[in-house]
Amino acid sequence: MKAKAMNKKTNKIRLRDYWQAAKLILKSVRQYKTVSILSPIFVSLEVVCECIIPLVTSYLVNALQEMATSTNLEPFDALNQILIYCAILLPLAIASLVFGLLSGKFSATAAVGFAKNVRHDMFAKIQNFSFENIDKYATSGLVTRITTDVFYCQMAYMSIIRIAVRGPLMIIFSMIMSFILAPQLAWVFLFVIPILGVVLTLIILKASPIFIRVFKQFDDLNDRIEENIKGIRVVKTYVRSEYEKELFRQRAEAVRDNFIKADKIFVLSNPTMQFAIWLMITICVYLGGSYILDGQIEIGALNAINLYGTQSLFNIMMLTTVLISITMASTSFMRIYQILTEEPTIKNPSEPVYEVNDGSIIFKNVSFKYHKDAERYALKDVNLTIKSGETIGIIGGTGSAKSTLVNLIPRLYDTTEGEIIVGGHDVREYDIKTLRDNVSCVLQKNVLFSGTIKDNLKWGNMEASDEEVEHAARLACADDFINSFKDGYNHMIEQGGTNVSGGQKQRLCIARALLKNPKILILDDSTSAVDTKTDARIRKAFREYIPEVTKLIIAQRIASVEDADRIIVMNDGVIDAIGTHEELLKTNKIYQECYISQTKKGALA
Repeated sequence: MKAKAMNKKTNKIRLRDYWQAAKLILKSVRQYKTVSILSPIFVSLEVVCECIIPLVTSYLVNALQEMATSTNLEPFDALNQILIYCAILLPLAIASLVFGLLSGKFSATAAVGFAKNVRHDMFAKIQNFSFENIDKYATSGLVTRITTDVFYCQMAYMSIIRIAVRGPLMIIFSMIMSFILAPQLAWVFLFVIPILGVVLTLIILKASPIFIRVFKQFDDLNDRIEENIKGIRVVKTYVRSEYEKELFRQRAEAVRDNFIKADKIFVLSNPTMQFAIWLMITICVYLGGSYILDGQIEIGALNAINLYGTQSLFNIMMLTTVLISITMASTSFMRIYQILTEEPTIKNPSEPVYEVNDGSIIFKNVSFKYHKDAERYALKDVNLTIKSGETIGIIGGTGSAKSTLVNLIPRLYDTTEGEIIVGGHDVREYDIKTLRDNVSCVLQKNVLFSGTIKDNLKWGNMEASDEEVEHAARLACADDFINSFKDGYNHMIEQGGTNVSGGQKQRLCIARALLKNPKILILDDSTSAVDTKTDARIRKAFREYIPEVTKLIIAQRIASVEDADRIIVMNDGVIDAIGTHEELLKTNKIYQECYISQTKKGALA
């Protein structure tokens, strides 16, 4: 009993969650409200026409019966009567066609527009996510939500504003007309329709859990595709194509198997429908024949009853399709709802600061972990003061939290404990756009977008002139290879920057960052693919042309940071030492070991 009560409570909560999700997502209808309202209006008019046609047809059948048995009726008079009924039926059929076409047009426009708005709202929401928010969702999961899930919601919405309106109206009007024409037979509806409704409902309830599993499997499938395409060079290098194909086959077959299970259940709906239709027709013909012989009803009424019954049952079938569509979309609604209600962990303060005075940076008792429930801190009790214009090198082994340290400065993450002060203000006091415009980052994973080199560079400053673009490229030592291309700065970059080398990509990303004219420049291992000579030229350009900019350079090569004003040695989330190259060579074991391994010197001078 207690378990049943808990299940009931869970179901209520779940239904309430679905309702909340639907209310939020339906706000995306916006400018398509008018067509969303017009669609059910024209559907209603179509239903009215379709319900009048069997009634007129019944009168025509009765008239034809009278003509057949009458001996006094002139052929010309009979033809006139038939033409009168045809003159009524033809406009009704044309009107029904026009109303149906208009309803279809409006419902399609509304559904496609609704889907467009939902995708826009989701994409806009994702753009406001912090790194912490993005870490919660796999890229493939986000792609599935914006594509597949939105498509299912689109189809459900189109069904709701058209078929879900048409079905109940057709059933209600058909039953009313049937009771008006022949109440002796209309009770058959009350017998057949509930049975069909119960069977179809059971089919839907049985299939619903399958769709929940399918969407999770879609995420796994997309994740495999994305990972494989991104790593295709590694796959080819290690000759693992067959292995990857097998993994893909397993995921694809899991999706297939679940859809087959669902189809095996849904396939029962069609024979059930056919059985209900023929059962109803059989009962009506059997009973109707005796009523006609007794003179209780006319033959036209029996014909109309069969038409109304067939219309009603077919619309129940259509309503089942709507319920199936809604069932599939309900899971999608919840997955979209998760994105739209996800609160960015990093927000603007109520009264933000809109100016960064200088590039000074102060870490005060800063500790950080990537998740609030994590047992281990990625950074622990960091205290650090950097003057504006200083060049700071950061060295440390893999996993020593070098990137974590610098990611806190532009608020890509927020500190768990302590505070970071930039230009005299806590970074949480700044307007986020202002802060990030003044803190330019070249992250470990260099990303270029499809478009020209100039387009990619101007991501740093969309208003930059051609002279500014070229100046930034020279500082990053990218102008040489750019000018070697036939189209120069108009050379097309393929998606992901696959048609430029790793070193070229890094230099383009550095030039893009410089175009922002930042007060703080962060280079997170951004010259690892650049030869030492070019690396030295880039550092020289920084010293000569942007001395006022605070520069934080994370590097694996000591040669990349040895001329920095100070070097920070990171180890296991803490600052192990700070000093100049010469000081650290004398006092810090980690730095000494790194220097020896890279220079192959057995002893220190």
